[in-house]
Amino acid sequence: MVRAFVAVGSNIDAAANVRHAVLRLRRLARLKAISTVYLTAALGRLHESPYYNCVAELETDQPPLALKQGLHRIEDALGRQRVADKFAARTIDLDLIVYDELAMETAGLRLPDPDIMDRPFLAIPLWELAPDLILPGRNMAIAAIAARLRAEMMKPLEGYTAHLRREAIHGAES
Repeated sequence: MVRAFVAVGSNIDAAANVRHAVLRLRRLARLKAISTVYLTAALGRLHESPYYNCVAELETDQPPLALKQGLHRIEDALGRQRVADKFAARTIDLDLIVYDELAMETAGLRLPDPDIMDRPFLAIPLWELAPDLILPGRNMAIAAIAARLRAEMMKPLEGYTAHLRREAIHGAES
């Protein structure tokens, strides 16, 4: 079994879609933890609804490309429409951002995800879940990356996060 981290984001019916995606992740792999869910502005698009963003920690025996295909199936099931504009609003976005100690680059997958270096809504939640992580292939500590990124545009959704964790990890409805 390996440790994998998946970024979860939505800005269309975000509370419901993040919840549905996280619950479906449990069917794909063992869900170990969920970071704080943050409300963040859409990148460069102030006219769009803000995103709910978090990172989920999974334990899996699936190889990375198979895991990515499983993430795409969840996106499809939740109505994700892929359009030419890769920053368009979306019901759900699931990205494999770290897969154990693997560094790789193929046409369909780059690990670790290079956006971790510049996007606080990836780096900070990843740091919450794995504070001692050294990014594979980059030899950089996630703590140092998270410390240099600005988090003031990220609003923690503490009540939502607590409810999501209870339901998704502990199986308790509340």
